[in-house]
Amino acid sequence: MPSDDRNVMELLQPGSFVKLRNQPDDLPPFQLIQCQGGRCWVRQQAWGGLVQWEVEHRKLTAVA
Repeated sequence: MPSDDRNVMELLQPGSFVKLRNQPDDLPPFQLIQCQGGRCWVRQQAWGGLVQWEVEHRKLTAVA
């Protein structure tokens, strides 16, 4: 795994909040469920605990 990918993965911890690159300002951050093999599962709090979305980790940024 390239060092840049490893650094991104270290920032994306389960339970943290993330945004998609180019995410509209009116869409709230997603909660990170888990990351594995370059893929991450996220959810919106309003979706409930059973609905998750799988995205590439490179499309996510950590919320400060």
